[in-house]
Amino acid sequence: MNRARGPRGFSGPVVKAKDRKGTVKRIWLYMEKQKAALIASIIFVIMSTLLGLLGPYMIGIIIDEYIIPKDIGGTLRLLIFLMLVYIATAVFTWLQTFMMVRVSLQTIRNLRQDLFDKFQTLSLRFFDNRTHGDLMSRVTNDIESLNSALSQSVIQIFSSILMVSGVAIAMFSLNWILAIVTLLVIPLMIFTTKKIITYSSGYFITRQQDLGELNGFIEESISGNEVITLFGKQQKIDRQFSEVNERLRQSAMAADTFSGFHGPVNNFINNIGLGFVIAIGAVMTVEGMASVGIIAAFVTYSRQFFRPINQLSNLLNMFQSAIAGAERVFEIMDETPDLVDKKDAIVVESFKGDVEFSYVHFGYESGKPILKNIHFQVKPGEKIALVGPTGSGKTTIINLLMRFYDVTAGQIKVDGRDIRDYEISGLRKKIGVVLQDTFLFSGTIMENIRYGRLEATDEDIVAAAKMASAHHYIKHLPEGYHTRITSGGSNLSQGQRQLLAIARAILANSDILILDEATSSIDTNTEIEIQKGINRLTEGRTSFVIAHRLKTIENADRILVINQGEIIESGTHQELLQRKGFYFNMYESQFIN
Repeated sequence: MNRARGPRGFSGPVVKAKDRKGTVKRIWLYMEKQKAALIASIIFVIMSTLLGLLGPYMIGIIIDEYIIPKDIGGTLRLLIFLMLVYIATAVFTWLQTFMMVRVSLQTIRNLRQDLFDKFQTLSLRFFDNRTHGDLMSRVTNDIESLNSALSQSVIQIFSSILMVSGVAIAMFSLNWILAIVTLLVIPLMIFTTKKIITYSSGYFITRQQDLGELNGFIEESISGNEVITLFGKQQKIDRQFSEVNERLRQSAMAADTFSGFHGPVNNFINNIGLGFVIAIGAVMTVEGMASVGIIAAFVTYSRQFFRPINQLSNLLNMFQSAIAGAERVFEIMDETPDLVDKKDAIVVESFKGDVEFSYVHFGYESGKPILKNIHFQVKPGEKIALVGPTGSGKTTIINLLMRFYDVTAGQIKVDGRDIRDYEISGLRKKIGVVLQDTFLFSGTIMENIRYGRLEATDEDIVAAAKMASAHHYIKHLPEGYHTRITSGGSNLSQGQRQLLAIARAILANSDILILDEATSSIDTNTEIEIQKGINRLTEGRTSFVIAHRLKTIENADRILVINQGEIIESGTHQELLQRKGFYFNMYESQFIN
């Protein structure tokens, strides 16, 4: 992004708009889908504009033909008609606003849905490089700013342009000299407006970015509140928040300050124009070149002419904010997913469970390898344990098998086919996972377990919970399986959350099973029960178990010892102990005093 320093007094960076015209075109592509409502809104705008133009014309007629001749009856009749005109104007104005709100809300709904759908296509690599708060800000704040602009600005801009054009025609039809006098200030208004917009637009983009950064900081601070409190870092976090908050204040202040010049400057120019109209009109009236009614109509028309221009100036602030937000939304929608299905991707019905890593290399960042020359083969039904120090690459192997990332070099095969040949969604559905970091959704316990297989019956869910040893604590909860849990399961212990995750995996009944430190947060007694359930679950299924507690993987068919991204040992528990190598030392450090 291009950044430039702001003027004195505003130290924040200014971000230039990337493609303002292109963004407006893309917004229109969403809006034009609501053609019927747009056409209706335009009709109502035309009606309200025509009626609005009729009012000043009638005022001139009332003055010249009824008030000056002292025709009281005619004056009252036309005043009643004038009142009806203004009532009809108000009704059509409300109708145009109502229809435009419908267009706006439907447009925003479609845009928000497309953005959310886009998130589902992006890989973990995308989310690794962005804060959750900033992404949430794009779905909420940025889209909401666009919603406000569409519901208020778009139809108002069309109405204003129509009103200005109609007033200009009406003024020239009444008196071309006064019409020219009125229009003399337009070039000056266009010049000042263009300068202000050019100068302030970058600040609106900066403000949206700073708002996203603030949301990201808040989300992270709330999520990590326990850690912040534990280490007594409240004051540090408070200082950091103040800095981010101050940057937002400065960028918002700059955006609002410079865009705020629109109104006062244009009002000043309007008043100058109105003064010229009154002065020239007075001279023309004295000279007999214009009637009092025409001058009165011109004064009203002048106000009607400049009012929409003033409104346009004020709406530009909102419109600039909306464009800045829309750019951030389309930036996400233009992201190219780095993981996509091949054109002829294979639909997965089931897996036998034959898995092969063929000389796999991988790194999350270029030039920083995590896995190097990983090669092993797993037969259907085998239970493979992955052990090694923290950061050795165990979880990365699982991430590659799930195709959360693609290998840098080499191949991963399931049932003899490269996993890139399969549909991604189908591949993942056939692999059951229990991660070390368990996540539960807000809802009931039963709903969270059912997430493993949505068509499962209540009886299936209870059976899965029993196999995972979760049933014994669920039945003692106030509402049993219908007990509501908060997002993330914060009202349950870590061990309870992990039991639910295991029950979810059991219910999924996948062909391949992955257990990533699945019993890390469970007490010894519960672990014994879970191991029985896991043994039943893994029977006949290819399974991968990541564990630091080596006691839990003694019965594995094969143990792969990984260190610094390489497989350094392979064998059964007894074979590795007999070699007295790396695995022996790990085991000895855990169980031999």
